[in-house]
Amino acid sequence: MTTLRQSLYGLALLGALALLLWSTYQQHQAAEARAERDADRITSLQQRNARQAASITRMGSELAAQRAAQQGLQTAQADVRQQHATSQIHKQETRRNDQTFADWSAQPLPAAARRLHERPALTGASGYRDWLSRRNALQPAASGAAE
Repeated sequence: MTTLRQSLYGLALLGALALLLWSTYQQHQAAEARAERDADRITSLQQRNARQAASITRMGSELAAQRAAQQGLQTAQADVRQQHATSQIHKQETRRNDQTFADWSAQPLPAAARRLHERPALTGASGYRDWLSRRNALQPAASGAAE
């Protein structure tokens, strides 16, 4: 009986060893699958990071271009203001030094010219657009003129 018992213990030991090897193999396969999945995820995250870095770089260059354009507009606006101020000073000097011009400029504008210079208080671009569209509206022709 001892040999039978030893054989059974040996078989049980071999079964336990086989079970241990099989579970180790399964753990190894699971670890490889996780490593492969993690590598794929790292690759996709690196690609996303590269796309975001490219977007950030593009946005930075666009921002720099917009800032340069804004600076150019501010410079142009300052130049226009300076030219306007110079023109106003020139007109005042001419009015002061030339009496005929001063008499002429003191005359009121004709009604048609005053209407051209009339501007209501506008708020926003839509108000300006509405004012422009109503300003020189064409009147419908009389129905008798068409016949």
